Amino acid sequence: MADAAHPIGLSIRNGLKVYPGTVALKDVDFDLHIGAVNVLVGENGAGKSTMMKVIAGVEQLTQGTIMMEGEERVFRSTDEAARHGIGIVFQELNLFPNLSVSDNIFIAREKTRAGVDIDMAAQREETRRLLRRLEHDIDPDTLVGDLKVGQQQIVEIAKSLAQDARILILDEPTSALSASEVEILFRVIADLKANGVGIVYISHRLEELIRVGDYITVLRDGAITGARSMDGVDVPWIVRNMIGEASKDFAKEVEHDYGAEIFRAEHISLPDKSGGLAVDDVSFSLREGEILGVYGLMGAGRSELLECIIGQQRDYAGAFFMRGELLAKRGVSDRIARGLALIPEDRKQDGLVQILSIRENMTLSSLGAFTRGIHMSLKREAETVADFVRRMTIKIASPEHEVSSLSGGNQQKVVISKALMTDPKILLMDEPSRGIDIGAKAEVFRVMRKLAADGLGIVFVTSDLEEVMSLSDRILVMSNGRVTGVFGKDEATETALVEASALGHAPDHAPNTAFKEAS
Repeated sequence: MADAAHPIGLSIRNGLKVYPGTVALKDVDFDLHIGAVNVLVGENGAGKSTMMKVIAGVEQLTQGTIMMEGEERVFRSTDEAARHGIGIVFQELNLFPNLSVSDNIFIAREKTRAGVDIDMAAQREETRRLLRRLEHDIDPDTLVGDLKVGQQQIVEIAKSLAQDARILILDEPTSALSASEVEILFRVIADLKANGVGIVYISHRLEELIRVGDYITVLRDGAITGARSMDGVDVPWIVRNMIGEASKDFAKEVEHDYGAEIFRAEHISLPDKSGGLAVDDVSFSLREGEILGVYGLMGAGRSELLECIIGQQRDYAGAFFMRGELLAKRGVSDRIARGLALIPEDRKQDGLVQILSIRENMTLSSLGAFTRGIHMSLKREAETVADFVRRMTIKIASPEHEVSSLSGGNQQKVVISKALMTDPKILLMDEPSRGIDIGAKAEVFRVMRKLAADGLGIVFVTSDLEEVMSLSDRILVMSNGRVTGVFGKDEATETALVEASALGHAPDHAPNTAFKEAS
């Protein structure tokens, strides 16, 4: 129900959306309040993104109506929705990597001089203004493809702000942002609210929703299971409405002994484009069955370290060893053959081929396992895919559907399955829970614990304190490319990790703690 401070700006009534083999939305009634943050939560595949795509004109309802200002509306395109003041920042970024930041922000809405040519100077200046509002100093002429995922997310948000939307949909806007960038985003949201913008905020970070939200809607299997003001809402209430459980189950530890050292990094350094070091003299070791969490803020060098290990970055100094043997070859295929596998941060760009089927994506890195001579066993491939779909609880109608048809969390499970099919000895995971809901996150983490108990060594990067503390056997903290702290699971505290991540250099009293054994 609307109140005087937050009138209803858009409503969906009796909304039904049917895809072949899937009912994505079932009899949905939804009210969007203006001048407020309307948070939307649910497990992957619950229908959140579908409902937002309907509002933004990407999809149309199979049945039901959209009402704005007392009139029925049908948005047949994003342009039509934009003309009615609706903007959206998608979870999967929609940017042109070969164009500059300013070109991306003003694509199809270019500023012109008397309608004759594009006013590039005006676009650059407006881009600088938007990025200053977001408290970021990114050169407007920088190619988007050269930016990190978090910076690209900032560009997406700036792109929506440039359109002066009256309704702004943010789909997982903080999934690739550091803690400081999240604070900036929240300040921008408060400013937008004060200017009468209605915001739809989708996130799997439940504490974040409670902090930023004014109204909440919970979806489960395409149906709304709870809708109310945020007054009095807590995490257990959200979880009960999402999955029918009163508490989170992140990762119940599987007790096991660690084996011998399986991997070692010695004095790894990687130059960056500015002449400095993206990775600065990093050393660590990993034992069989150990989960090593790498915690740090964006720009700490975490992802670049994993890229060195897997062979994406070849111009690093230092050395890697597996079971004491030097990894001399630096190609990705060579590293995979030696038993390394990577779950990349950006699944859309680096983890999946969107036009291929779920089956083809899952077996892409392990086709040799199904091939004898020139013949490939499609039966064995199908059986293996079915086994991983079952083990990873991937929600699919058919493995032959395009992987792009899956929700973000289920796509992430496909990427993890693809890596596990190579039978790795060491699994590298870069933000493995990005875009994954609470239920899927628990499933992925239980799989990680089981794999570790079976002897797999795991290195996983995260900016989530709760994750790194609940899952890691040992935690390595990075800041500005350097190791600034290493903690056993029994001595790590949130305060200690945050303080270490804020250091610009390794602490003087612990120059080489990276080889500290797990307790």
